[in-house]
This record gives sequence, structure tokens and C-alpha cells, in this order.
Amino acid sequence: MPSKNTAEKRQKVDTIIHAKWLIPMSKSGLILEHHSLIIQQQMIREILPRSEVENYFFSDENYDLNEHIVIPGLVNAHGHAPMSLLRGYADDLALQPWLEEKIWPAEARWVSEKFVRDGAELAIAEMLLSGTTAFTDMYFFPDLVAKAALKANIRAHLTSPVLDFPTVWAKDPDEYIHKAMTLHDKYKNNEHIHVGFGPHATYTVSDQPMQKLATYASELDIAIHLHTHETAQEVQQAVDKSDKRPLGHLHELGLLIPNLQCVHMTQLLDDEISLLADCGVSVVHCPASNMKLASGLCPTGKLMDAGIIVGLGTDGSASNNELNMINEMRLAALLGKITSDDASSLSAWQALHMATVNGAKLMGLGEQTGTLESGKFADITAVNLNRLNTSPVYDPVNTLVYSAQANQVSHVWVAGKLNVKDHQLISLDAHALHEKAKDWADKIQAQA
Repeated sequence: MPSKNTAEKRQKVDTIIHAKWLIPMSKSGLILEHHSLIIQQQMIREILPRSEVENYFFSDENYDLNEHIVIPGLVNAHGHAPMSLLRGYADDLALQPWLEEKIWPAEARWVSEKFVRDGAELAIAEMLLSGTTAFTDMYFFPDLVAKAALKANIRAHLTSPVLDFPTVWAKDPDEYIHKAMTLHDKYKNNEHIHVGFGPHATYTVSDQPMQKLATYASELDIAIHLHTHETAQEVQQAVDKSDKRPLGHLHELGLLIPNLQCVHMTQLLDDEISLLADCGVSVVHCPASNMKLASGLCPTGKLMDAGIIVGLGTDGSASNNELNMINEMRLAALLGKITSDDASSLSAWQALHMATVNGAKLMGLGEQTGTLESGKFADITAVNLNRLNTSPVYDPVNTLVYSAQANQVSHVWVAGKLNVKDHQLISLDAHALHEKAKDWADKIQAQA
């Protein structure tokens, strides 16, 4: 017990989290056992050994997570949140028939403001329950996804879509870009919502709008988030059309800039990896989606060896079919070993780094979140490792990545606010979301 004088000097703080294993991710391999996070006004104030906390702080909100690993909140670096309503709608197809014969016709028929609101809330609920505190999204009506994210208290990086052809969201590239700029202006000072450009792909966006995006992204210092080199067919079609692979064409257009985030990247030559590194381009790896669509394997080991920032994403529920970053870390680590033919390649620690530190960097938030350090936002995920499938624990990070399941996430905080408590959502009504999803499935299936 603290002395009387010490007790009188103790400061009241918003929240104190006591963890069995605390993984700050400020340094690879650093495991703090029996340490505590002190949270005040949305931020991490201090990290102390648990034995010292009562000498300096007290709180009405104390969490004894004595069987848990506590990590920075997971960052899903690529997805299409409203497509959660198309989960399971078009399975066991390659990318082109999946898009052209199933997904695009379904979207043309069903995408609306209500579809986006309901789908985004369903996706956000799933992400929070599996430990995600921030996500990058590319979909129509990003303004509504922003509202859903704010309502649920989760960070969102909205890469507003850009296409050559008309959709329910805009009629031509100029309108898509104008709407993206308007959305950026609306949220430019918001700590939870960040806006970038989301040109779908080189085969759906022509050269002139791409060049505009490069100029605007550099001027505003915001991201361009682009599907590219996703399949061998895509690359071959580009060569047939222009005698250039997509990255070579993007380079000629001035798109290979540090603001560019290339998603998927399963078809890469060694000289293209060197080019990406020289230009400061980052990559988002989506292992489950790439496997499910048989798109190919991203050479993550070579990319990271070249110094390229590689984040981790789930893609949308229609091509995954879950938004589970714990599973995505496991798949990334396993695929990293296969693609490099090296069992030591892409360790559990590297997979967690991709899902936290690198994800935050890709959102432009590397100074604010992604690690558990004093002065950063309290974006925190706790996972209970006291389960049969995670016993025994020799290394908590290895256990998290290779053994844990999403339903072991017990608590999630975003900016110090508790969103998930004892495996239950606080900010969203899970039952209502489930009923809405069933209603959508009934309507869509009835007219399939």
C-alpha cells in the first residue's frame, strides 16, 4: 500500500489497464510483463510496471487483464466495408468473372445510401469485435461510411472512388474527383476521419484523371489508393494494350510517388520492386482475398527487404469472406514463408508490425497511433490467451499470430473510449445489424 503522503499526491486518470503482456511495438521483440497503461484525455499518458501504478495514479475505470496480450489496435489497410452485405454472394470465381458477372451487376442493382449505411455498420461491428481500431476503405458514398465510423468511434481512411464510367455515386472522373476533394475539405481537421483518392485500377481509370490525382495528392499530401498488379491477366492486358506493365505506365504518368499505395501486387518483377523502393511507394498485402480469387502471391519478403512499407488488409467481405485481421496476420506470415521458400521469413512479429505500425503509417497517422507509447492515442486491443487453443504460451506474439482466434478479442479502445467490453459491442447494436443483414440477403437472393 502507498504511504499516506503518496496517496494524497496520486492523480486521478480516465482509465488504467493492467496487462499480463503489453506489446508496445515501439521495438521489435519488446514484451512488457505485468505493466499498466495510464490513459488520460484520449491519450496514453504513461506505461508503468503494475507494482508502481498505485503510487502515482488511481481511476474509476480499472481493467485487470491478467490473462491477456494487449497490443496497439489493428489497422485494416484495405477494404470495401459496405460489401459486407455481399458476403458469400459470389464464391469460387476468379477475379474477372467475379467482378464482371456477379459483383458489378449486383452493385448496379442494389447499391444505395441505405445499402452503404447498413453494410458499413455491419463491417465496422465485425472489425471492432476482432480488434481493428482503424480501417482504409474504398467504396461509393464514402460520406456515409464516414458517418458510420464516427457513430461507432473507429478511425477511417476513406479513399474516395474514382472511375471512368458513371455509377450511383458520380457520372464521370471530374465529378468523382470533385466529391473526393469536398469530402477531404469537410474532414481535414477530424482526428477520426481521413480522406484520400481511390482510383479503382489502371484498367478502369484513364490517364488524364490519374495525372490529376497525382497532382492533387502531392499538393494536399493525401494518399492515392489503387488496385494494381492484382492478377497476371490484368498485367497481360496492360501489355497487350500499351506494351507496358501497369507499374511502368504509372511511372510514365508520374504516379509512382510516396503518396501512392498499391494494393495486392501479386505480379512483380525484381526491377519493379527496386522501382517502388526508389520512388517511396507503399504496398498493401491482402493474403486471404488473393488466395480466394487465385490472384497470386505477393512477394512480401522481397518488398520488406527493399525497405518498402507493407501494410495488411482484408479486402472486402465479398472476396475474403471475413474482416478478421488476426487471421490475416497468420496468413501473411505463412504465405511469406512459402513465397520466399524460407521458414524464417515474415515472422509473427513482422506480421504484427504490418498490422499495426505500418497500417498507421499508411493512414498518415504514424505519429499518433500504431504503437503504445506516451503521447499517442489510446487505440488498444486486448486478446485473452487463456484458452485451450492458445495454451501454453511461450511467446505471446507468436501465440497471437499463429494460434489466436478473433473471438478471443475481449476489449477494444479507440482514443481511450471503450468500444468492446468482455467480447460485447458497446457502440453498436449487434442484434439490429444481424437483422438488417438478413433482410438484405432475402431481397438480393429473391432477385438474383
